[in-house]
Amino acid sequence: MPSTRFTESLRRLWALDKFSYSLRVFVALTGSMALCWQQDRMDLLIPLFLGIIASALAETDDNWQGRLTALLVILGCFSLASLSVELLFPYPWVFVSALALASFGLTMLGALGERYATIASATLILSIYTMIGVDQRGGALTNLWQEPLLLVAGAAWYGLLSVLWQALFTHQPVQQSLARLYRELGQYLKLKSALLEPVRHLDVEARRLALAQQNGRVVAALNAAKEIILHRVGNGRPGPKVNRYLKLYFLAQDIHERASSSHHPYNELAETFFHSDVLFRCQRLLRQQGGACQALGRAIQMRQPFDYLDGTQALEDLKKSLDHLRLQSNPAWRGLLRSLSALAGNLATLDRLLTDASNPDALAEAQDSSLLDRSPKGLKDVWERLKQNLTPTSLVFRHALRMALALSAGYGVLHLIHPTQGYWILLTTVFVCQPNFGATRRKLVQRIAGTLIGLALGWALFDLFPNALAQSVFAVIAGVVFFATRATRYTLATAAITLLVLFCFNQIGDSYGLFLPRLVDTLLGSLIAGLAVIFILPDWQGRRLNQVVANTLSCNSRYLRQIMQQYASGKRDDLAYRLARRNAHNADAALSTTLSNMLMEPGHFRKEADIGFRFLVLSHTLLSYLSALGAHRGEQPGEALTPVSEQAAEQIAESLDCIAQGLADRRPISIHRDEEETLAKALEQLPEDMEDRPRLVQTELGLICRQLGPLRTLAAHLLSERKVA
Repeated sequence: MPSTRFTESLRRLWALDKFSYSLRVFVALTGSMALCWQQDRMDLLIPLFLGIIASALAETDDNWQGRLTALLVILGCFSLASLSVELLFPYPWVFVSALALASFGLTMLGALGERYATIASATLILSIYTMIGVDQRGGALTNLWQEPLLLVAGAAWYGLLSVLWQALFTHQPVQQSLARLYRELGQYLKLKSALLEPVRHLDVEARRLALAQQNGRVVAALNAAKEIILHRVGNGRPGPKVNRYLKLYFLAQDIHERASSSHHPYNELAETFFHSDVLFRCQRLLRQQGGACQALGRAIQMRQPFDYLDGTQALEDLKKSLDHLRLQSNPAWRGLLRSLSALAGNLATLDRLLTDASNPDALAEAQDSSLLDRSPKGLKDVWERLKQNLTPTSLVFRHALRMALALSAGYGVLHLIHPTQGYWILLTTVFVCQPNFGATRRKLVQRIAGTLIGLALGWALFDLFPNALAQSVFAVIAGVVFFATRATRYTLATAAITLLVLFCFNQIGDSYGLFLPRLVDTLLGSLIAGLAVIFILPDWQGRRLNQVVANTLSCNSRYLRQIMQQYASGKRDDLAYRLARRNAHNADAALSTTLSNMLMEPGHFRKEADIGFRFLVLSHTLLSYLSALGAHRGEQPGEALTPVSEQAAEQIAESLDCIAQGLADRRPISIHRDEEETLAKALEQLPEDMEDRPRLVQTELGLICRQLGPLRTLAAHLLSERKVA
């Protein structure tokens, strides 16, 4: 029995997404440490460790061939950057000019995609690591090749481990990304079930806001899973295992569309059916399905079978409750009962999708399983993307210019006051300076707090463990902790990397002299980063809120048009439809992120946050009605369409585009339009003999149309606030 529990614990540890990353770092750091001890050359330890850290920071997901190619590119960039620092270091004016140009150019590579941004950022970090090494020997040009060679050797050592790991465990990142996706989906379903609470005067807006924020996390998980699967599929035909994961990914998309659907305002349903148990049963079933999604995520992560049986009884109870309500024949309930029936049908389909997840291999092949690859397709595409971003209106350009000037200022400060270990100022600036004020402020506080904690722990551990071997072990552990926590708990990660630096320097000298310089340099670097993000082309989120909201409405308009095309031609989840759906959800998530960043900004710049959050609630409500339309597409072309619904959909899309254009151009927006009110009334006039499917389409379009008035009002308020400001 104990051995079984131990095996299960090992299985759980292996399944953790941070474990494989941490294990590679552990092997790389331990191997380098052992080599230095064995050769009695502890002076080689710091550049080897810094090369490993830079290589691990540059790592992006790919198959082993892709990682090998990326490793060669990384080593080339690292070699060029390190040698350039060595050669230009004695010439301050040339050096600072090259530093500014290099930091601007490397940051601009972020316009090509996250992979390029990661490699460029790691190259910039490694160049500063080289400066630290050259500064250690007083800037002398002796042993020109030694520092670059050791840094690149450390990077190559970790890179080879990464390539080998990917060749042996190529599907592990896919499993982990899908597991995370289903965990986030499960949480979304549970939050969605809270909207079905049959309580009068429920604060629906607060719950919708929490749901919209969770939707952002689901969208991020969907995007991450898509990129990881795309790296395995490439341009070829996926193998059996990847095909299975691809089916699970498309299944998650279907579940997401169903989960984000709304069929009627929930407060109206709660008021009407307050004395019935029907909403409790809907809520119970949806919560169970959320738990099933999370169980599916665990099964994928642990590579165990998944069986979904929990929903059968709950679904049967819901059907009986609906049948009982129908028998009461209350005329006032008739329209709402149809909405409840559509909700129950949606829950039944969700149940079937979760049942299908038990055996994804048996799922039918997708009609169109292509995934959009956003990476540049050649040098011409690279140049076009860079050229499009070479303008002050580009967020990438602003951040690149900010980084170049901040690092130049840091270089000037360290030459002005000649602090000990002054190049740590530049390193702090690179880590703290983020594309917007909110993220920079968060990183600044975490960096300073983490440094203080690391220095305090270092002081205590130096006294408790004076033995050099024990300190070597602590250095390796600190490096592993840094990489395990840097994406989620940056304060702890900063404390860990501070400990690593202290223990490594103590192997070749006295680290007590580093405590004050490390603290002073961290404060100076953080101050420079903070001032840069405030004064150099600042990207205040409130100033571009109108653009973000406009993009959200435009994406919803395109999604509506794609849905209606699907109704006209028959359901087919082709790339165009999936792209329109994903862009709508991405825009909704971007609005949520923008508002979160706004809350971190000074008071003057976040005064429109209240309007923004009301927009987010309305936007997510609109998206939920669109999702319901998308979820109920049928195979037969045109079967659910009527002339009224087709004309209404086009008119609604035009209205959304009109509001979006007004927001983008900051043109006055009329709060009320008689045509939209007339259209809403026309859509709500449903003949009794109308078939269920056309009725559902027209009902959802009516609900969407009713959102136009509040959207216009908020848009007008947003623009009027901007004029006052």
